[in-house]
Amino acid sequence: MLYKLIKTEVQNHVYYLILNRDEKRNAFNLRMLEEIAQALKEAAQNEDVKVLVIQARGKVFCAGMDLKGFHESSSADERAESDQLSLAALLDQFNKPSIAVVEGDVIAGGFLFILGCTYVFARKNVRFKLPEIELGLFPFQVMAGLLRVMPEKKALQLCLNTEYFNVEKAISFGIVDTELDRQSLDELIASFANLDLLAVVAGFKATKELRTMEYSKQYDFLLSCLNQLKENSLKKTLEK
Repeated sequence: MLYKLIKTEVQNHVYYLILNRDEKRNAFNLRMLEEIAQALKEAAQNEDVKVLVIQARGKVFCAGMDLKGFHESSSADERAESDQLSLAALLDQFNKPSIAVVEGDVIAGGFLFILGCTYVFARKNVRFKLPEIELGLFPFQVMAGLLRVMPEKKALQLCLNTEYFNVEKAISFGIVDTELDRQSLDELIASFANLDLLAVVAGFKATKELRTMEYSKQYDFLLSCLNQLKENSLKKTLEK
């Protein structure tokens, strides 16, 4: 696929995915979702890639879904297809470490990028906002991600507050991990170079399976994951 709305680059063990629609505040339409899906597939299948880094051009990291663009430029079939292509699901299916480097404001569905990443670094002056209620909507998909990092009560309060909030508050909520510091970011990226990819992918998959599993079944499941990983690791060693 020829990428038009994103840019990608592989440097050593790092796959860079850069949102490149800054004239539309990096709002995602069906075409961008398709490109992101393909890029994530490439990053997942490339055995040399150990970590995904998501960045964006412009003053806004992402303003969410381009609602106007979807309705004006998409056919009924395309809109139906877009309903099946969820950004949250695309990111959740990616089973390698991911880092969001946020240097512009995050609005509405833009939260899906940062809630879907393993680590989030944000510049001190970045602002965050969920304005959906003002539009007669509700941030349903964002809510799912929020509930993984904060209590339900706080998540609902955040969805009902349409004002911008700052990085300090985003860190207190668990949405952002830390303020952007290039040295710390570079050190984190470098730390993934020698990770055992087989073990990492298995760990990510198991973590997601646990979300809906009864507690009484979790230990047996994790033991089976460990045994399967040992078997796969041995097989990989013998194949060398």
